[in-house]
Amino acid sequence: RRLSRRLPRPPRRGPPPPPPTMARRRDSRRRTAAAVAVALCAPLAATAFTFVSPGQRTRVPASPSALNVLADETAEDRAKAAMEAEAAMEAAAASGSVGIKDNKLMDVGGRPFPLSMVVGQDAIKQALLLSAINHRMGGVVISGGKGTAKSVMARALHQLLPPIEVIKGSPFNIDPEGEFGLDDFTKTDLANGGAPLAERDTEVIPCPFVQVPLNVMEDRLIGSADLEESVKTGKTVFSPGLLAKAHRGVLYVDDINLLDEETANILLNVVTEGFVNVEREGISLRYPCRPLLIATFNPDEGELRDHLLDRIAVALSADAQPLDIEERVRAVNSVLEFSGSGKQGSEEADVALREAIENEDDLKTAIVFAREYIRDLKVAPSQVQYLCEEAIRAGCQGHRAEIYAVEVAKAAAAIEGRQVTSDDLRLAVKLAIAPRGTFINDPMNPDEEMMPPPPPPPP
Repeated sequence: RRLSRRLPRPPRRGPPPPPPTMARRRDSRRRTAAAVAVALCAPLAATAFTFVSPGQRTRVPASPSALNVLADETAEDRAKAAMEAEAAMEAAAASGSVGIKDNKLMDVGGRPFPLSMVVGQDAIKQALLLSAINHRMGGVVISGGKGTAKSVMARALHQLLPPIEVIKGSPFNIDPEGEFGLDDFTKTDLANGGAPLAERDTEVIPCPFVQVPLNVMEDRLIGSADLEESVKTGKTVFSPGLLAKAHRGVLYVDDINLLDEETANILLNVVTEGFVNVEREGISLRYPCRPLLIATFNPDEGELRDHLLDRIAVALSADAQPLDIEERVRAVNSVLEFSGSGKQGSEEADVALREAIENEDDLKTAIVFAREYIRDLKVAPSQVQYLCEEAIRAGCQGHRAEIYAVEVAKAAAAIEGRQVTSDDLRLAVKLAIAPRGTFINDPMNPDEEMMPPPPPPPP
């Protein structure tokens, strides 16, 4: 018994080793997985990146030395390989194979619904046309329920606006004659002996159309410093925002009543002053911004603030004139048979679209001539007095009602190529004065108590 206690205990037996067949199976599975991984990674290693350009697809091969990063190479070799790969991509971009897709009409699904094919809403369509002629009106606010063609009319107006001429390479759409003001960069260049505006190259671009999203940030709206370019160049580089792109174009704000207070205040200053002041990230600059502001909102989701609504010339409601059964049927058929690109739904729709396109071409020409004609158009003192009397009778606060009424009357006369008449004054009262004084949602209803306007001045 003593001898048995001194003897060491036998070790505990573990699980039996796997048979040779199971080990061979595991090795086979590992080799198969490695082969599949190599097969999947081989095409990626051969192509590296694929860039899409407007015209073609171009494959930019990666440098072989940049792909062999798992091999035994020094840090210097890996850095050199990365620089070679970056140089190859930059060379491909410089050759034109890499680009940003142009946001043209047919690239976004075809042309929008024509303004002349919208059934009803004559007052809103007329106000949009007048605001396209006279930039001093500021814009148009359209209220209404869901599905009342508010956004459709805003986008359709963009098709009527003619192209604009800008200084070549200007990110702020500066006019060659400097009519709407200059940005600080151009002013500094002129002060340092740069070429005068009359001697600089110009280019004609389509009229800009910029939509402000509800979740837009301040740096994206007014612009901010481009950190990447600033690090590369060693100096502060400014990246323009949406307001810079919208200068002399259309600035569309959907659901403007849902914007946060900060964004609404920025738009308020732009509409009032016509300039954007940037004071952020060590940047202090000023550039012009005089767009045609078109804003829409649904009153059921919240009312628009009065101080913002008062800064815009015309505020109309799409619910003011309900459509009858025949007009509703015609509106439904026109939408169902319309196709933004391709063949229309019927021959009648094809004929209506051709007529709408011809009408748009005529309106583009009329807008160009009206913009030139309105420069020399004057309003008689008796006509201004009449508008002021109507504003007093309507109980309007402030003087914006009669000021905007004068601009509306001038635009209505310019589109006809004549002096301001009594019809233009009546229209100005219904569009600019009546909604501010009596809060009438239907400004086109005839007002029997309206005073007769004075006769036009003698030629």
